[in-house]
Amino acid sequence: MTCDTHATMNPQAEVKLGVVAFLNSRPLIEGLDQDADMGLHFAVPSALARLLRTGRVDAALVPVIDVARSGGRWERISTGGILSDGETLTVRVFSRVPPERLETLHVDGDSHTSVVLARLIWQHWYRRLIQILPLQELACAEACASVLLIGDKVVTDRPRGFDHEVDLGLAWKQWTGLPFVFAVWAANAGAPGNAALSRRLDEARDRGVARAADLAREHGPLRGWPADLAVRYLTQNLSFRLTPEAVEGMRRFISLATAEGLAVGAEERVT
Repeated sequence: MTCDTHATMNPQAEVKLGVVAFLNSRPLIEGLDQDADMGLHFAVPSALARLLRTGRVDAALVPVIDVARSGGRWERISTGGILSDGETLTVRVFSRVPPERLETLHVDGDSHTSVVLARLIWQHWYRRLIQILPLQELACAEACASVLLIGDKVVTDRPRGFDHEVDLGLAWKQWTGLPFVFAVWAANAGAPGNAALSRRLDEARDRGVARAADLAREHGPLRGWPADLAVRYLTQNLSFRLTPEAVEGMRRFISLATAEGLAVGAEERVT
């Protein structure tokens, strides 16, 4: 439904970094594209785990559930991430029936974490076991009774004809009272360059958060976002620092996913 990847990566770069190919990653990579030894490879979230697993990148901004599923091969290497403490704007279920009556959900292939989150929310918050099916093409979304979409397309290619919407970040907050972490920087556990890369990633995040409104105005309209909405998104809806509350939310999510057999033995992998 979208192009998996595109690269600005210098093949001679010392460090190859996998980055989410949505507006939400911009505050996390501020200035890194100007570093001669840093190569950025952009991909949808579900593709980034594969890039890291196959060694095409040294570190990546991967879905939290994929870190949990890595069997301890990966470790979180930065205090940066993509998270919300309520409404996300860009992780939403669109439905023709009220959420408490939903039976089947077609899900965006760009996501891993959000699919697990939707399953948990419907099972525990709405008390419904739902059938999860893949959404083959974005053009098919409006033919579905209910669909989960993530990323810029939720704003720029918003589906029509749905009477009900559930923002998964807001639903998680209402259910647990905690922030939700969608993606974190991860690398092979114990890799010798992890400590130095961690510092660079944290510094990039701090620069990007300080310039988030400017980044929204610069990059949002290029992706089809209204500038004012892009500013709100990067400065209010999303956060980019893993606070203790965010880490608690991440642990809660992994614990719930593990209990449902969606991630095995995962708690220690996100500490």
